[in-house]
Amino acid sequence: MDQLGLPFALNAKMLWCNFIGDKNQQIVEFLTHLFTHPSSSVVYVYGGKSSGKTHLLQGCTFEALDRSQRVVYLDFGQDMPEGVLNGLEGNDWVCIDNVECLNETQQQELFDLYNRSASTSVKLLVSGNVLPSDLNVIKDLKTRLSLTTLFGLEALSDECKKNIIAQKMNERNLRVEHKIYDYLLKYYSRDLTDLLNAIDQLDKASLQQKNRITIPLIKQVLSI
Repeated sequence: MDQLGLPFALNAKMLWCNFIGDKNQQIVEFLTHLFTHPSSSVVYVYGGKSSGKTHLLQGCTFEALDRSQRVVYLDFGQDMPEGVLNGLEGNDWVCIDNVECLNETQQQELFDLYNRSASTSVKLLVSGNVLPSDLNVIKDLKTRLSLTTLFGLEALSDECKKNIIAQKMNERNLRVEHKIYDYLLKYYSRDLTDLLNAIDQLDKASLQQKNRITIPLIKQVLSI
């Protein structure tokens, strides 16, 4: 994959095989079907913070790489080089994350890419925080994105969030009591990104102090 000198790296743990949610699996199944589809397609997925948009798009990127297809992943939540969207229609897949963050020039470039893609076999996978009709983008792009195949990402239950946290703990060979997860959701945050960042902090603190992750440690590290 040509990363175009972009200032970020893919997260090797953001794979479709560990993407959670029954409804979300329907999206993965649809995208998997597109790998055998010969013509171009545009898919738009939307959801709020920590809904899994980046996980889905990076998972698609890894799937394309595994299939030896040409793919570019762009996260517009970060600064992008000028003209980064130009000429991408020659790829098999282009995954565009956080479309709501595009500036007006980039919005026009995406509109042009959308139009050029119609005569190729490229698949565009675009994510945003709201429906296309609610995006604050130029009218032409809003109209185009409203015509795509639309999917809303499933809001994860607290139990799903706990399972994800437990999975991350297991990956680090950490064993904690289940009440720790309950405590974090009740007193710290129910946002998955916040919770996963907290796990990073707690892991480092437990290693430094050579202690298990306990509620007193959580209070100390997270200032609850």
